[in-house]
Amino acid sequence: MTDVRNFLGFAFSTGPIDDIVQLIVTAARGERTTVLVTPNVHHVVALDRQLPPETVATYHSADLFLCDSKVLGRLGRWSDLSLTPRTGTDRVADVLAAPGNRDLLIAMAGPTTSQAEAMAARFPDWRFQLIETPARLVPGTKEWADAVTSAAQADWQILLACLSFPKQELFAANVRAARQDKGGVILCVGAAVDFLSGTLPRAPDSWQKFGLEWLHRLLSEPRRLWRRYLVDGPKVFLIYLRQRRSGSL
Repeated sequence: MTDVRNFLGFAFSTGPIDDIVQLIVTAARGERTTVLVTPNVHHVVALDRQLPPETVATYHSADLFLCDSKVLGRLGRWSDLSLTPRTGTDRVADVLAAPGNRDLLIAMAGPTTSQAEAMAARFPDWRFQLIETPARLVPGTKEWADAVTSAAQADWQILLACLSFPKQELFAANVRAARQDKGGVILCVGAAVDFLSGTLPRAPDSWQKFGLEWLHRLLSEPRRLWRRYLVDGPKVFLIYLRQRRSGSL
């Protein structure tokens, strides 16, 4: 059974894996379009003081929040809260592994054609549809509007928005507004298709078990990720302490 825990300004849905899968599937079969986001340390730090207020408001307008970070999970335990952390990649894998839902159509926005083909080959019991998006999709452009329209009009029950943070959350909100009452759930899950399609290798299971997947990503892409993990990431502890001292936790 799922529950909601408020932490660091997010209403996290928590619970066993099977119950979270059912939460996602129920949203997928719903009559209104639902946006699901997966806050992690990078998101929390950026949303705290780095992003424009309208972007922050859009992120917080999501319908469901699932904890994506073992670091946030540990901070939650310091406040006697269980956030049941699990990466967005694993959340998608959980849905794909669950029996009885193979009638759901999964669309993907962000991945390449070759990645979509790899997903179809790796998960042959599922139906996938690719929403074509330019490699460098920019909010507010004609290409952005065209991609939003294509996603809103497509026939899917699950849409994997894999455009990187915070672009994917902005995209999801735009699709939800344009889709109106067609239903379905949009999962903002970053590099999930990169990992599940085999495009990017994941950290070994032992690294994942001890919450070191971030270190594996840093070592794999140091030039791109060093600032995120070594400079910005530690600021989450200051945010936690600030909110705890203010009594907002």
